[in-house]
Amino acid sequence: MENKNIDKKQAEENTELIKEEHNPKRNYIFQKNPITKVGFVIILGILILIIIGIVLTGSFFDSTIKNP
Repeated sequence: MENKNIDKKQAEENTELIKEEHNPKRNYIFQKNPITKVGFVIILGILILIIIGIVLTGSFFDSTIKNP
C-alpha cells in the first residue's frame, strides 16, 4: 500500500495585539505591563530624536546651489 502524506490545514490563529496582565491566553503580541510601556517610550523617544536629527541636518546643510 502507498504511504500518503496528507497535509493538515493549520488551525485559524486567534492572535491579539495586547494581552492583559492576568489573562492566561497564549497568542498575543504585546503584554500590558510596565516593561512593555518603558520599552515603548524608549523606542518612541529614539524615533523622535532621529526625525529631529534628519530635519535639522536638512536645514543645516541646505545648499544655495539650485539644479537647473
